[in-house]
Amino acid sequence: MTSHSQDPHAWQRPDYSGPGDSSRPGAASLVDPEDDLPSSTYGGDFETTAIPRYDSAKPADQQAFGMLGEPEPLPYVHSEARQPLGPFSAEPAEIERDELVDDRVRAAGRRGTQDLGLLILRLAVGGLLILHGLQKAFGWWGGPGLNGFETSLGEMGYQHAGILTYVATGGQIAAGVLLVLGLFTPIAAAGALAYLINGVLAEAVIAHNEARLSDFLTDGHEYRVIVVIAAAAIVLTGPGRYGFDAGRGWARRPFVGSFVALLLGVAAGVGVWILLNGANPLA
Repeated sequence: MTSHSQDPHAWQRPDYSGPGDSSRPGAASLVDPEDDLPSSTYGGDFETTAIPRYDSAKPADQQAFGMLGEPEPLPYVHSEARQPLGPFSAEPAEIERDELVDDRVRAAGRRGTQDLGLLILRLAVGGLLILHGLQKAFGWWGGPGLNGFETSLGEMGYQHAGILTYVATGGQIAAGVLLVLGLFTPIAAAGALAYLINGVLAEAVIAHNEARLSDFLTDGHEYRVIVVIAAAAIVLTGPGRYGFDAGRGWARRPFVGSFVALLLGVAAGVGVWILLNGANPLA
């Protein structure tokens, strides 16, 4: 509308005579509702709609694809090359085998009597620890008992012999049991190694005081060194498959962790000797 807002007739219907006139405007006309119904041949809103082909290189005389009539092909498929796909059957492909890898796998599975040998070694060292631990704890089989063991620790120059008696006795028995069971083997063997190192050093001090240090390895003390070496070997080799550690890495492929456990066992043994005894066995 272009009339001004002050024009009173700006928004009136055409041929509207005034408020009192109830007649229909002159420009209005009656429409039959049936005239708006679609014809019987009406094809819908897409009756004349056609989508051109994606491939512009097609001949110009080729008809476009109707949206409702024929499905539209993919852009990379030629209409004349479309053919029904036959049944597809997948067949297994043969993969070349690596002989070197196969040899390593077979070698890892063939351990022979290695696990049996490790079991015997564990039983020997663990049983020896348990036997001597029970001698110290209860005085069985001619053992010294707790009181006798505490006295011997004091004579060897250990400080805090009372507490050390219980710790050493309990640790010795626990390490022996774990070795027999093959449970937490690197830790148990490292603890046994620390205990056995102190035993060797104490015997070396006694031999030095008796002026027979040169005969230490030939007068019956060599077995202590053998037990120390056996404990170190168990730390490095692992328990084998005959034990509760069979499924763990240190039983199947011991490497870095076992080497660290060995160093910790040696350091613990030497540290306990230096802190609680301090004697120089070679002086």
